[in-house]
This record gives sequence, structure tokens and C-alpha cells, in this order.
Amino acid sequence: MSGGITFVDTLAPRAYSGIRGHLTGLGGTEATVVCIAQSLAPRFRITVRQSARQGPDALSGGVRYGRFDIGRPLPEAPRVIVVVNSWKVAPKMARMHPDARVIVWQHVFPGRHNRALAPALRASGVEVICVSAAHAEWLRQFLGTGAPSIGHIHNPIDDELVPDDTPRDPDLMLFASSPHKGLGQVFRRFETLKQRVPSMRLVVADPGYLAWPSGPAPAGVIPLGRLEKPKLIRWMRRSLCLFYPQDQFAETFGLVIAEANAVGCPALLQRGLGANDEVASDLGQCIDSGDPGAVAARIADWRNAIGRRPLATARAEFRLSHVVDQWAALLNAGVADRPRLHAMQD
Repeated sequence: MSGGITFVDTLAPRAYSGIRGHLTGLGGTEATVVCIAQSLAPRFRITVRQSARQGPDALSGGVRYGRFDIGRPLPEAPRVIVVVNSWKVAPKMARMHPDARVIVWQHVFPGRHNRALAPALRASGVEVICVSAAHAEWLRQFLGTGAPSIGHIHNPIDDELVPDDTPRDPDLMLFASSPHKGLGQVFRRFETLKQRVPSMRLVVADPGYLAWPSGPAPAGVIPLGRLEKPKLIRWMRRSLCLFYPQDQFAETFGLVIAEANAVGCPALLQRGLGANDEVASDLGQCIDSGDPGAVAARIADWRNAIGRRPLATARAEFRLSHVVDQWAALLNAGVADRPRLHAMQD
């Protein structure tokens, strides 16, 4: 086993680990950190440190989850430090650990104030890893000539996620994201669709980590609340599609899109928004979602195709085994290899 890797998360609202129930009510970032950390544990000594952790360390899946104190060097003296989203913390880690390699694992679109922090990342030799090529390209354009080294590694989907023989309901659609991701607009476009196809229903799964006003739910909307992952996957298997016709919130990756596709459920998405075109398994899922005729036509196509052909497929490059190999290669790269990260920009 090679030298230690420490993930530093200063932004999670509470402590978490891979222990059952610890991720309940948290978002995709925390779940992805746990997934990648524990998948890397057979190859590296992995620690995850969290500002929100006040109690004792937790052990799960070969990973130690411990406290983080910004004022002190990391006691495990890691070879690589991966900072989740925080551009302020990364240069501090680089100063405290001059022999360590420091990477910011960026899951979100940064705010304007981050532009002023970019030179500090570059001066400290901090690298940035985004979660999609679209995300990385947006960040390069956002930062301009002062950008640090920026690459990307996709978020992972389970290797075992494949279609099964669950009957697909032609009248059932699924929204499976936080309501701040355009749910109000989705409601309005669902109402418009129902005028053409009155039998349609929309089930809404809310991860529950952010309250957000979405307006009254139209007739035909069925709230599911917060679902554990196995139950959510079962709804993906039953539904005609992931119904996501909104142009207000751009996904940096869109894990539920990739997961739905993996079990044969297509996603109705806004073309050109965030990483939609990159993550959807075929471009037919990406349309002008503000065009009621285009929405109705795509729904009709999928309804007519049930039982005749797969409505969607998995993208092999998103499989966990492939993504973990990419992370291992990145973390194993020596100082002389670091400039190769620039090649990921092409």
C-alpha cells in the first residue's frame, strides 16, 4: 500500500461516513466522497477529515473519518491532500504541508469571489479536478489566464446498475433532485404536458437537504419524500423517464441522470445546459425543453418504444471501476508527472 491520502471536507453541514444512515439527508457530494474514498481504500491509506465532526473518529470501508483543525497540520502527514470544494483551505494545506500534493476536488460552479482566489491556487501549485469535461471547460473560461491546472474525472455509478425485467409504466415520470434544481419550472412544464397527455403522472423524490419554494404541485404530482438509494433505483426502473425539463439550474455532472440511464430510464433534459449533453447516454435525451411540442414528441417516442428497444444505456466511462482507476492513476502520479494533468484540458 502506497502513502496516505487525506480528503478534507470543511463544507459539509454535518459529519458523515460510509456507515449505514450517515449520509441520510446529505447531498451527492458527500455520497461521492464516501464512494471514492472507500473504493480507493484497498490501494491507499485513506483518511477523510471533516470540520463538522466533533465526536470520535469513525471507521468504515477501510477509511478513517476524523476531525479537521484548520490551525494544525494533518497528523497523518499525507502524501496527497484532496480538498473538497474549498479554494480558501487548499493553499493553507499547501503551506502547512510543503511536501504534499494538494488537489481541489470541485463539485460545484464556484462564485465570483473565487476568481480572486485562483492566483493563490496557482502560486501554491494546487491542482483542480472537476466532475465533468463541461464543468472543467466552464471553469477555465471563468478563470481565464490565471487558472491553475484543471482536469476532470467523472462521478461514478455502480458497476452493477443494469436494466432488469421491471415493467416500465408509460404514464409515470420521475423527478429525483433537490427542489432548488428547477422543480418549480418542471411543475409548470408538466402541467403543459398533461394538457396533451392527461394520463401522465410525476413522482417527486426529494433528498431533503435543502428547503426551496417550488409553488403548488399540479394535479398528477405524487410526492415521495426522501428515498434510500435502492428505493430510488426501483422508481427509475418503473418510470418512463427522468423528467427534468428545466433551464434554470446547470448540473456539473448530474449523477441521477447517469444512474437512470444505467437502468434503462432516459432523461428529458435541456440541451446545452451544464453537463447534460455529456452525461446523457444519447443526445436524443437533450432537447429544447421550453418547446411544449418537442417535450410531448419525445415523451410519445419513448412511450411507443417500450418493449421494442432499450430507452437508455449506461456510459462505460462512468462505471465505478473505471473512475476509481482514474483516481488511482492521478494519486499515484509523481511530481514529474503532474504537468500531464494539463493534457486533460484538451
